[in-house]
Amino acid sequence: MVEPVTDPDVERIRSNLARIREQAGPSVEILAATKYIRTEDMGVLADAGVELVGENRQQDLEEKRERWGDRFTWDFIGNLQSRKVKRILPLVRLIHSVASDSTLEQLGRHGGPDTEVLVEVNLSGEGEKGGIAPEALDAFIERCPVRVSGLMTMPPFTEDPEDSRPYFARLAELASDRHLERLSMGTSQDWPVAVEEGATIVRLGSVLWS
Repeated sequence: MVEPVTDPDVERIRSNLARIREQAGPSVEILAATKYIRTEDMGVLADAGVELVGENRQQDLEEKRERWGDRFTWDFIGNLQSRKVKRILPLVRLIHSVASDSTLEQLGRHGGPDTEVLVEVNLSGEGEKGGIAPEALDAFIERCPVRVSGLMTMPPFTEDPEDSRPYFARLAELASDRHLERLSMGTSQDWPVAVEEGATIVRLGSVLWS
């Protein structure tokens, strides 16, 4: 089990963030995945220059958002339980993980004209992993009652970032064919490859604070 990050260092995070931004370029958003950052330490991220954060759990999102509010732009990046959509929507800019018809139903009830989501695509076919199969993507997007502005994926875990490249390339192709501008892909171990394949948002954790 991964332990919470203790005593994050503002100068280290600032340095890592600057290096990643320089390498990724101005068109890529750096999202800090703050699942393992304690609420009381979120201010360190703000002081280091982090602007966009992503939370995995509704309860943590509510707690951190209440305390730190407008110091960040907030996204939801975790596994999405449809019954929690109502509480999550008012707190975030984007949900990255829309992948079920029950979620679409809740988006229809609680979304508005400014609601924007990403559809999670399961490119590996792993049964335990969430996401829409590529062949079902068009029908799913058509059923979505709010604006779909992009796609998200999580390739199978690998020690070699190059193993992720085919998945990132495929997601970029799916997005391009549907004129979707956002691509949320790439994490701490493979983000440079994701950027090379067209990522517009990379979701980073340990590479920022280690």
